[in-house]
Amino acid sequence: MALAELEPLNTDEEYRLLIGGEWVAPGAGTYEIVDPNTARVVGHAPEASMAQVADAAAAAKAALPGWRDTPMAERCALLGRAANLIDERIGGLTGLVQGETGATINITEAVQLPACGERFRQYEIPVDLDESMTPYPVEANPLGPAGLAGAHVIRQPVGVVACITSYNFPLVNVSGKAAPALAMGNTVVIKPAPQDPLAMIKVMEIIEEAGFPPGVVNIITGSGAAAGAGLVTSPDVNMVSFTGSSAVGVKIMEAGSATMKRLLMELGGKGACILTDDCDVDAAIGAIASVWGLHSGQICTAPTRVIVHRSRYDELVDKLTAVAGMLKVGDALDRETIVGPVITETHRNRVEHFIASGVADGATLQCGGGRPDLPGYFVEPTLLVDCEPDMRVVQHEIFGPVVAVLAHDGDDHAVELANDSDYGLFSYVFAGSTARAFEVGRRIESGNVGLNSLAPHVHAPFGGFKMSGVGRDRGVFGLHAYSEIQALSWLAK
Repeated sequence: MALAELEPLNTDEEYRLLIGGEWVAPGAGTYEIVDPNTARVVGHAPEASMAQVADAAAAAKAALPGWRDTPMAERCALLGRAANLIDERIGGLTGLVQGETGATINITEAVQLPACGERFRQYEIPVDLDESMTPYPVEANPLGPAGLAGAHVIRQPVGVVACITSYNFPLVNVSGKAAPALAMGNTVVIKPAPQDPLAMIKVMEIIEEAGFPPGVVNIITGSGAAAGAGLVTSPDVNMVSFTGSSAVGVKIMEAGSATMKRLLMELGGKGACILTDDCDVDAAIGAIASVWGLHSGQICTAPTRVIVHRSRYDELVDKLTAVAGMLKVGDALDRETIVGPVITETHRNRVEHFIASGVADGATLQCGGGRPDLPGYFVEPTLLVDCEPDMRVVQHEIFGPVVAVLAHDGDDHAVELANDSDYGLFSYVFAGSTARAFEVGRRIESGNVGLNSLAPHVHAPFGGFKMSGVGRDRGVFGLHAYSEIQALSWLAK
């Protein structure tokens, strides 16, 4: 084995919360963070008290007027400075990020780390979002005299934004929320996922060093749902930006309605991957295999629901089976490992339950499904074939290295199967031409559709239809998401 050489982790390090510009000890003790790769404790995260949750929201509210009135050019310059500092120092967090997430060393270095600084850098250049309306004449009426009506439309910050994120890509998730929110003049309270918050606390130390005023950025952590729920119901919080399950998203929408919280929610996915009769199966194989090899399927955009033309079904299954057998499952620090662990023992049990339910519902376990003899929380790359649309493995998000395959009899049937889902985040079409893929893709009820490729456009709007979420972010759409529209109008006599 060629194990990566990383600095040993200090499991006794004391982590603190950032509230109003001060690093404070947790009010409710600490809890263990476990490495999914080894099942060993890698650190202890701070458990915020509910009073500290309220303090963080209040600190963000107090800092809002000054930050909102800071010129956007200055706000964006601080984001650029933060990006530079993150890029300089992020490599020192490799071991911590890998240990918390269980991601393979290759995914840690190629995806988990570099995207953090990149997300901040996307917003280092200010953007003019103002828009002047075309004037139009108004005749005298009971509301006033005749004149020429004019209006100017501007984007205002929403206010205090609670950024509540998921465990799969902790640094990417937080930076993708905080950067556009801060660029727009909002202040933020960050609440990372319970499973892996330690590296994000270290990143916050870097961000604070860039020079953000006290209270503009805050971070609280906790082992359960209480801290996040406290932010959702806080009268000091104006917006919740959440990445996670659809079930939790529903709870946030219900709880936030009392104070009319603005929402941006990237929720579950069950990505459909349509293969037409004339597609390049080999190209599609590489994309589908990402369910197994990209963080063990713990990614909401994964093409987990393969819908292949009946004439290419056997070819696809044979090739996927061969690829699954070539993917090394093992120690996440081994650079030859492709499939690492899932995040917790509880989640592994959940994945295994879904696999068993698929077989019970009539699917064929083509390969995988077992539990490797390894110390962490591993599941073999799993392929379920002969699936039917109503099976649980087809309808529910599994969030693990499991692919379900269905047959279709033509483009219309394929689109019907793809749309037979409560989810609609990211789907894919592999066809003999981009033109055909385009025509099929535009009919899929999905916020994003990849055409003969898995690669998204980094500045394209990202978000889901149906139970996959509310709103869009990335690029200029991220600025829109964290802003309110205000119209200033007048009448020139």
